[in-house]
Amino acid sequence: MRSWKRFRTKYIWKECRLEERGDLTEKNDDVIHIPIDGVLDLHTFNPKEVASVVDEYLSACVDKGIYEVRIIHGKGKGVLRRTVHGLLENHPLVLEFRLDTGPSSWGTTIVHLTKEGRP
Repeated sequence: MRSWKRFRTKYIWKECRLEERGDLTEKNDDVIHIPIDGVLDLHTFNPKEVASVVDEYLSACVDKGIYEVRIIHGKGKGVLRRTVHGLLENHPLVLEFRLDTGPSSWGTTIVHLTKEGRP
């Protein structure tokens, strides 16, 4: 299982081994566990750290072979959405992105990633 470990203002990936009963062998209050399944909900993160979280998550998705990512930023006033879109516009792994057309509409962005990885 992969997890985020907070280090200053960055989140870094950290490998955690699972015991037979399913608990993490390492307990740390600074670790935020996020499954790498192509869906990133930004509601739990500090807005100042969103750019680094999104960047690391996109890299992890490409490493796992996930090329379509759903980023949930919420509707609100659109500040977080603009932050995410600003990052995605110049991100080397992003082919294209758009707002979701489903029920979450403008509270979620769909991102399509390149298969080559970082240049």
